[in-house]
Amino acid sequence: MGHGADATGWLAAWAAALEASGFAFMLRDSSWVYPLANLGHIVGLCLLVGPIVALDLRLLGVGRGVPVAALSRFLTPLAVAGLLLQIASGALLLTADASALVGNPVFRIKMVLFALGVANALLFRRIWRGALERWDDGPPALGRAQAAASIAIWFGAAISGRLIAYF
Repeated sequence: MGHGADATGWLAAWAAALEASGFAFMLRDSSWVYPLANLGHIVGLCLLVGPIVALDLRLLGVGRGVPVAALSRFLTPLAVAGLLLQIASGALLLTADASALVGNPVFRIKMVLFALGVANALLFRRIWRGALERWDDGPPALGRAQAAASIAIWFGAAISGRLIAYF
C-alpha cells in the first residue's frame, strides 16, 4: 500500500471515530443544535463571502467613488467574523457526519478552495497592507488578479458546499 492509501485509511478511521463520539451523537440527536449549526454556517457564508466579494469588486474598479482603504476597514471585520463562524459551525457539521463528508469528493474540493481562499486573503493582506490608500487611482495588476481569483475561489467554495448533498 502506498502513502496515499495510508493517509486515506487514517482519515477514514479518524472520521469514523469522530462520528461515533458522544458529541456527534448529541449533534445528530438534538432537535435544535444541528439546525442551529446549519443556520450558523449559512450566516457565516454570507458574512464571509459578501464582504470579500464587495471589496474584490471595488479592487477590480467597481464603485470607484468609494475609497478602497475605508471599504476594507469596514468590510474586513465582517469577513473575519464570517470566517470564524464558518469554521465553528463547519466543525459541528463535520462532527455529525464525518464519514460521509471526508469520503465526498465535492467536500474535499470545497475544503481545498476554502484553504486557497484564506491563503489568498492572508497573502493579499501581507503584500498590500500599507498600499490600499494608493489604490483609489488604480490597483496594481497583481492586486486585481488576486481580487478576481478571490471571487472565483469563494464562489467555487460556496457552490461546492451546496453541491455536497448531491454527490
